[in-house]
Amino acid sequence: MENNVQEDYKSEILDIVRSNASPGIMRDKLEDYHENDLAEVFPELTLTERRKVYRILDIGMLSDIFEHIDEKQAAEYLDEMDIKKAAAILSGMETDAVVDVLRMTSKEKRPVLIALMDADARKDMAIIASFDDEEIGSRMTTNCIVIRENLTVKQAMSGLIEQAAKNDNISTIFVVTEDGTFYGAIDLKDLIIARQESPLEQQIVTSYPYVYGQEQIDDCIEKLKNYSEDSIPVLDNDNKLLGVITSQSIVELVDDEMGEDYAKFAGLTAEEDLKEPLKESIKKRLPWLLILLGLGMVVSSVVGIFEQVVSQLTIIMCFQSLILDMAGNVGTQSLAVTIRVLMDESLTGRQKLELVWKEMRIGFSNGLILGVLSFLLIGLYIALFKGKPFGFSYAVSACIGLSLVLAMVISGAVGTCIPLFFKKIHVDPAVASGPLITTINDLVAVISYYGLCGILLIGVLHLAG
Repeated sequence: MENNVQEDYKSEILDIVRSNASPGIMRDKLEDYHENDLAEVFPELTLTERRKVYRILDIGMLSDIFEHIDEKQAAEYLDEMDIKKAAAILSGMETDAVVDVLRMTSKEKRPVLIALMDADARKDMAIIASFDDEEIGSRMTTNCIVIRENLTVKQAMSGLIEQAAKNDNISTIFVVTEDGTFYGAIDLKDLIIARQESPLEQQIVTSYPYVYGQEQIDDCIEKLKNYSEDSIPVLDNDNKLLGVITSQSIVELVDDEMGEDYAKFAGLTAEEDLKEPLKESIKKRLPWLLILLGLGMVVSSVVGIFEQVVSQLTIIMCFQSLILDMAGNVGTQSLAVTIRVLMDESLTGRQKLELVWKEMRIGFSNGLILGVLSFLLIGLYIALFKGKPFGFSYAVSACIGLSLVLAMVISGAVGTCIPLFFKKIHVDPAVASGPLITTINDLVAVISYYGLCGILLIGVLHLAG
């Protein structure tokens, strides 16, 4: 239903742009739509039609629309218009978005655009651009209301009204001391209902959360996710307020992190999208696939070692995938838990050992339950559906149950130790661990299963044939 509504908006907007209505009428009609809906239509417009829109809409509206356009596309659209208008649009955008767009702009044009932007925008942009891409300060905006702590409620309201014309993030008001040190925050609702002549101090939340601009995004993303505030203040190393991280930026950061982690777990070196060239996608996927091909050949050669066991007891081949799948599942679960725990940089060696021991105990406990179930059900299945004697059937199912326990214990340890090892040698455990653990656990499961079958069923019980 939502997609149908969006398509209706698109067709309506396209009809307006392509009509012969006067500029005034066209502007009035377009201003009735949300900026995001207008941004969605831009790729479907011709160059001539976009230039028509650039002329009709005012700078403020265009700035709002460009906030919703991907930075790479936004840079391309800015190339289509007069450079002074492009600079004016950038001046009206959120500073963090401006920095992203300018990164996509040609090196020759970038300094010209910056020089033409207004002084306040240049100053704010310089602050954000001073941070590395991996630092949280690179994602902040200076769009926030800031007042002094030694005011009355009436004076604070006056300051809010004065700044609201330039800053639309007004749901939270940030408070600083005379030298700009962060002091606390006030909820807009609390400020509105407070008595005008009462001291502001009573409304200030001095335990409000904050981050430092030079903190790594990966290090503070968990902390940011724990708060439901509209914006979190960003401080410099002298505790001066620089700007804020908005809830929208936090959502984008979490989304980016999930996308990157998903890509890493799949064995990709980076995320892909629908528009990415075939050559680039191959470059991202091929390195790990080559490594895994080599490891897969090792697994296949190990299976070959047990060829004699399989030839003498062919029924065990039916249950190989069961052992492999369960070992892989346990390893993946342990990997996910370990990578989450590794986000805590203060983890001690003892705590790491405790984590390995815990995952092995979990693997053993789950393996024991599943092993008993396998023993009962698979034994019954072999006896009833394969026509084998009950003694033979339950001997095979007992071996399968024991193999499950052993494979799940070892897989729990492997799924924990490998990411710990990669973390130790300063390699991203998410990148290196996912596909590698799956292949190693296959190797572990094959050796456990066929090894036990060879020792117990053929060597001890002499059930070959």
